[in-house]
Amino acid sequence: MSMAGNLRKVTSLGRAGGLRRVARLARRRRRVDLSHPARSPLGSSVVNCVAYEGGARVPLGGDLADAVERARKSGRGFVWLGLHEPTVQEFAGIAELFDLHPLAVEDAVEAHQRPKVERYGETLFAVFKTVCYVDHEELTATSEVVDTGEIMVFVGEDFAITVRHGRHGSLGPLREDLESRPEQLVKGPSAVLHAIADNVVDDYLGVIEAVQADIEQVETDVFAEDGARADPGRIYQLKRELLELKRAVVPLGRPLLDLAARPMRVVDPEIQAYFRDVSDHQLRAAEQIAAFDELLNSILQAHLAQVTVAQNEDMRKITAWAAIVAVPTMVCGMYGMNFDHMPELHWRYGYGMVIGVISLACLVLYRGFRRNGWL
Repeated sequence: MSMAGNLRKVTSLGRAGGLRRVARLARRRRRVDLSHPARSPLGSSVVNCVAYEGGARVPLGGDLADAVERARKSGRGFVWLGLHEPTVQEFAGIAELFDLHPLAVEDAVEAHQRPKVERYGETLFAVFKTVCYVDHEELTATSEVVDTGEIMVFVGEDFAITVRHGRHGSLGPLREDLESRPEQLVKGPSAVLHAIADNVVDDYLGVIEAVQADIEQVETDVFAEDGARADPGRIYQLKRELLELKRAVVPLGRPLLDLAARPMRVVDPEIQAYFRDVSDHQLRAAEQIAAFDELLNSILQAHLAQVTVAQNEDMRKITAWAAIVAVPTMVCGMYGMNFDHMPELHWRYGYGMVIGVISLACLVLYRGFRRNGWL
């Protein structure tokens, strides 16, 4: 049977047998780049399963249940289980093993949650919105600028479970970086929570910097010589994408403040100082987004004003030419009337005189309009 088939039988084999198979497959998996849009190379939602003790990675040994039991007995270790878009059936055995609250499990499986931090007994449940800048050759009215995903984190005294949704936000590099800092990892599962929060917020700042380049380009185009002809759809598109970014960044402010200030049993007191730094970065990101939104409003108003000015310029030109054309129209209309007795009607030089008067009047009007900037 294939590896994918084995994992799909997790729930049908019962909690113990299923979790043993999950643990064996997780230990045998090769190192891969899990940022690929496909799901886990194991053929299921399981991305990785590792155990730590004293800040160092240790062999998993046995099944997942055994690893958790050893961590609980030693009081110095924890298990980190990573999943990607699990189904209800795939998550059922894990939820039972770690005694996760049904409401948190439902949120983790369904996704599309607002950033938050909630406590369910001795377990902390956190939701982070991940963001990724979408590269594009040229910004258009339909360009996708920001792509979002989600990372849910369950943190207990001896476990950390991460559930990732979306095509980006791989935690593989973050895991390797954290393993290279045992002094941080020894603080337990809350170190994992901090590392994820810090990584997510750093991504916010990176995306904001990239979006700023798009805003500057739009601003340059709008205030160019032919700025009135710029496509306003690009400005609206940037505002929509900025709103999506705002929904990811701004709601995270309060949860980070809670993690930094409120005593929590599963959060190491030394880690709370690090959360204050993450909170500061999140606040800066939120302020930049608000500033960008105001700037885009100003750019849009300036563009609309430019369009209005351009339309006024066109109307003045049309009016000026209409006034010039009105002179020959009036004179020719007068002499087009069928009367026998009209001034200079039978004069030999009458035609030339009329043409001269018309030309002189039109020239005077043209120079007057040019002097006043109408033409």
